[in-house]
Amino acid sequence: MSGREGGKKKPLKAPKKENREMDDEDKALREKQKEEKKALAEAKAKASQRGPLVGGGIKKSGKK
Repeated sequence: MSGREGGKKKPLKAPKKENREMDDEDKALREKQKEEKKALAEAKAKASQRGPLVGGGIKKSGKK
């Protein structure tokens, strides 16, 4: 090691990923994931329209 090689080394560049063809199984899986994501978003929107599920916490009486 010479004196000029101190410090961090730059990481090697990763090779580019090759674009592979999507077969029928991949397409079906992507479509299924897209449908599930859409259904989840709809359920989330529907749930947010209503109030909270629980009244929340300890109820205090008015007595002293």
